[in-house]
Amino acid sequence: MTDNNNIPTGPIQVPDIQEVKVSTPNHVIISEAENPKARWYVVHTYSGHENKVAETLKQRTQTLNLTGQILEVLIPVQEKIQIKRGQRKTINEKIFPGYMLVKLELTDDAWLAVRTTQGVTGFVGIGNKPTPLPKHEVQAIQKYMKQGTPQYKADYVEGEAVRIVDGPFNDFLGTVKSIDEGKGKVEVLVSIFGRETPVELDFLQVQKV
Repeated sequence: MTDNNNIPTGPIQVPDIQEVKVSTPNHVIISEAENPKARWYVVHTYSGHENKVAETLKQRTQTLNLTGQILEVLIPVQEKIQIKRGQRKTINEKIFPGYMLVKLELTDDAWLAVRTTQGVTGFVGIGNKPTPLPKHEVQAIQKYMKQGTPQYKADYVEGEAVRIVDGPFNDFLGTVKSIDEGKGKVEVLVSIFGRETPVELDFLQVQKV
């Protein structure tokens, strides 16, 4: 005989699923504490040192016991496919070199901790007062970073001499006329029958001379 006394008869309550933040080199989670006073601020750093500064700030925040005030660091990057010497490599290119976003409550202690972190040159703001970023601007940057299809990054610039290394015009020399990083295409002017003729090629088909 089956005992039905313990079978629930009402609606089953499903607990809310909370988003789990995962720390990465370009999005450093210092603390998951809730702080309604925290806002995003733009911090200027030495270009090329953004990731090191973010890690140093995380360590300092923990040492100074400011994890309730300094919460996150975001280094805006975009995934790109770099073509160099005929090789394809996926890289994270910084959208704003020399800048990072820090989410914090702007107390004197938090300001001082960020400002005196090695590699930081200052906050972005009006006068000496840091200016928080509007929420829609932060969301736009985060959305831009999460774009699914990575763009291509050319190893050459318009007007530069290149060599075609694949296809019908293999070993031809030419000059870059235009670059479409979104499609990974480059238009090269090559001399055919004494006339400069534009030829559209993939990034992999072209190398710097």
